[in-house]
Amino acid sequence: EENQRVRNSQQTIARLASQDQLTGLSNRRFAEESYTRLYQRCLRDEHPLAVFFLDLDNFKPVNDSLGHAAGDLLLQQLSGRLQAISRADDVLCRFGGDEFLMMVALDGEEEQLTEIAQSIKAAATTPFFIMQTQIEISGSVGIALAPEHGTEFNTLCKHADLAMYQAKHEGRSVYRIYNDDMGRANIDKFNLMTQIRQALKDKQFRLFYQPKMDIRSGRVCGVEALIRWPQPDGTYIAPDDFIPLAESSGVIADIGHWVLQEACEACMRWRQQGHGSVGVAVNLSYVQFRDGLLERSVQQVLRQSGLPSSALELELTESMLIGEGDDISRQLSAIHQMGVSFSIDDFGTGYSNLGYLRRFNASRLKIDKSFITDLGVSQRDEPLVRAIIQMAASLGLHSVAEGVEDEATLNLLRQLGCDEAQGYFWSRALPEHEFIAWLKQHNTISELPHSSEL
Repeated sequence: EENQRVRNSQQTIARLASQDQLTGLSNRRFAEESYTRLYQRCLRDEHPLAVFFLDLDNFKPVNDSLGHAAGDLLLQQLSGRLQAISRADDVLCRFGGDEFLMMVALDGEEEQLTEIAQSIKAAATTPFFIMQTQIEISGSVGIALAPEHGTEFNTLCKHADLAMYQAKHEGRSVYRIYNDDMGRANIDKFNLMTQIRQALKDKQFRLFYQPKMDIRSGRVCGVEALIRWPQPDGTYIAPDDFIPLAESSGVIADIGHWVLQEACEACMRWRQQGHGSVGVAVNLSYVQFRDGLLERSVQQVLRQSGLPSSALELELTESMLIGEGDDISRQLSAIHQMGVSFSIDDFGTGYSNLGYLRRFNASRLKIDKSFITDLGVSQRDEPLVRAIIQMAASLGLHSVAEGVEDEATLNLLRQLGCDEAQGYFWSRALPEHEFIAWLKQHNTISELPHSSEL
C-alpha cells in the first residue's frame, strides 16, 4: 500500500511537471521530450514534421481592461479550440504566456500545411465570449519544417518564432513559413542593435539642424534637430534603419535624452554667440513616455543648459497621442506648464482627431511632406493642405509645411495661408558648424513663437 502511494505520487508529480496547470495542455517540457519520438517517425515515413508557433495579437489589453481572470478564461477557451483541431498524434502545448506550439507529422500533401495554419489562425480570430463580453483578437502563426529548417527542437522553435514575428510585422493575423532570409535578417538586426548601443556609448551620433522659415517674413523662426549616425567610410545609416530598432529595444530612451541635451546646449551656444533668439525643436519617441521620466529629463536639461523653456519645442506624432491618453496627457501637461511648446509632426498621415489637439496643448501642426511634394500638380493634395491650414488657424495653431523644395510650392503655400515651412528650398539638415555658417548668411531671425503667444 505504501509503495502504491509512492507510485501514485510519482505519477502525479510527472503529470504536473509535463502539464500546463491553467489550460490542461502539455507544457514546453513535454513538447521537447516528445519531439524526438515524433521526428524519428517522420524520418521513417519520409514525411516532414511541421512546427506551428501561435502568438496572440493584442492580448495584453484584455488583461488590462477586463482583468487577468478574463485573460485566463480566454486562454482556456482558445486551448479547447486548438485541441479540437489537433489529432491524436499531434503534440499541442502552451509554450508560455499567450504562445502555443503544435507539432504535426505531415502526410506529404502541400494543402495540409495551409489548412492547419488557417485552422489555428481561425481558432484565435473567432470572437470569444468572456464574462458576458465579446472579445475579438487575432493570432500570428509562424511555421518551421524539419528537417528543412533544422533537426533540433530548440532550432525549430527559434525559426518558427522568427516566422511568427515576420507575420506580425506584415500585418498580424497571418501565417508565414520560415526561410533563411529571416535568419539572416535576425542576425543583422542583432548586430545592428549591438552597434547602436556602442555608438551611444562612444558618442558616435551627431545632430544636424534644419531651419524653419516664417513664410510671410522670410525669416528663420526655429530649427529642427535631427539625429544622424556617421560611418567610418563617410556614409550615414538612415534614421529609418536604426530608430525603430532602438525603440523596440528600449535604448531610444537614452538616445532621446542625449538628443534633447545636445540640442538644448547647442541652441544656448548660438544665443550666447549672438546668432539670435532662435529656438530648437526635438522629436520624441513614444518609448520616452513609458518610464515616466520625460518630465524630469526635460527639467534637468533645461536647467543644465540654461536654455529658456520657451525656446524648446517637442515634436510628437499623431499615432503617439492616440490610445495612450491619460499617462501621456499628464506628462505633457506638466512639461507644458514649464513653458515648453509642442507640435504635431506628420499631420494628416494618422487619425487627424481634433480632440487631442486641444487636449495636448499643441502649438503647431506640421503637414506631412507627402502632401507637399506634389502640391502644385496633385488635385487631391491641395484641398487637403488647404483644409489642414484652415483648421489649424481656426484652432489658433501655426501650420508648418515640411518638404518645400521649390518657389512655386512656397508661393502656393503662401496663398493658402500657411505660416511656416522647412525644406531643401532653403537648406537641407546641416551639421552644426555648417548650420552656423548658413545662419550668418540668413541673420534675420524671429523669436520662436511660444504656445501662449498663439
